[in-house]
Amino acid sequence: MEYPLDDILYVEMAFGRFYDIGAADSGGVTRLGYTKEEDEMHAVFAELGREMGMEIHSDPVGNTFVSNGGGRGDHYLIGSHLDSVVDGGRYDGVAGILAGLLTMRWARRDGMNLPVRTVAFRCEESSNFGVSTLGSSLVTKGGVGADVAAREGRDGRTLGEIFAERGYSLKPDRISGVREYLEVHIEQGRVLEEYRQRIGIVTTIAGPRRFNLYIQGRAEHSGATPMVMRSDALCAAAELILEIEKIGMAESVRHSVATVGVIENRPNALNVIPGEVKLQVDTRGIETASLDEMERRIKQAGKSICGRRGAGFIKEKTGETRPVAMDHKMQDKLARVAHSLNISHRRITSGAGHDAMQLAEICDAAMLFIPCRDGVSHNKKEFAHMESICDGARVIYKYLQEECA
Repeated sequence: MEYPLDDILYVEMAFGRFYDIGAADSGGVTRLGYTKEEDEMHAVFAELGREMGMEIHSDPVGNTFVSNGGGRGDHYLIGSHLDSVVDGGRYDGVAGILAGLLTMRWARRDGMNLPVRTVAFRCEESSNFGVSTLGSSLVTKGGVGADVAAREGRDGRTLGEIFAERGYSLKPDRISGVREYLEVHIEQGRVLEEYRQRIGIVTTIAGPRRFNLYIQGRAEHSGATPMVMRSDALCAAAELILEIEKIGMAESVRHSVATVGVIENRPNALNVIPGEVKLQVDTRGIETASLDEMERRIKQAGKSICGRRGAGFIKEKTGETRPVAMDHKMQDKLARVAHSLNISHRRITSGAGHDAMQLAEICDAAMLFIPCRDGVSHNKKEFAHMESICDGARVIYKYLQEECA
């Protein structure tokens, strides 16, 4: 489907307004949740809404809503996020916000008073506080525990301190009046590109389980301690990292993955045998049984490897979210809409977490993926075509037209 030049230019203009916020010398962007860079992104979003004559409001946790005023009761909610990882890309989250704005622009142009809003949720990424989908979690669950409020951001301030400074609430009222939630997002993988499909209709969002693994060895002089007398925590960690990779590979048949993303080595000195290592592990899957199996095997491997090397081992679970299925009826309707528009599509699972996981707790929810070049995401090379954003918006717009007919 070819889109009018005016639509492409609008998406490019809106994308350009976000482009330089949080720009790093490396070429990527850093827009961490609840920082001034994320504030600037929300300010641009609100201004784009005002320029279309929309109503703007924020909730008690800082999420920003753009509304067309189409009815004051129940409404359809289109959403995503505007924060990024450290030195990340410019399309993750932003593509979904642009799709929402474009949908509302078409409705205004066509004189359709659809009951629809677009929301930019705060702090979807875990990069600042180690907890993902914070903004959407707060308003769907009605708050977070004290442990989350005590988590420190990269600047050393806790989430609780930041909320107190800003006048936000850690125990807000739950969001209400949402008929259905729809989210467009870049795939962050290569499936659509490999199969040359323009839209992915998400069936299930994988649930993450995250762990801290602590290995206690013995820090000694690297020159004076014989090799056979060492308890090198980093060597034990290296062996465990490779074992975790094998565990992930074994469970990949069930669409699960396992990643060691962070290594903290102490004392991290050239002439000292590593005495302590902390690993941060991210496991994800769409089957609870597979997640259970990976957790069991990681614990077993840690104890076995460290026991053999004379080191101590502790496993600490830092977070767990169950896999979430998207609404089956919405999937079927979106597939019919895409077919009617001659937009190629396929059903697809999501290995990454999204705000849709939280909204599915309170209403029917669906997600659409659009291709991203080479599957690259969380990286300065992240790229999606403006026409792909239009594809996502077009499917949602026709879906809403049919639902509200």
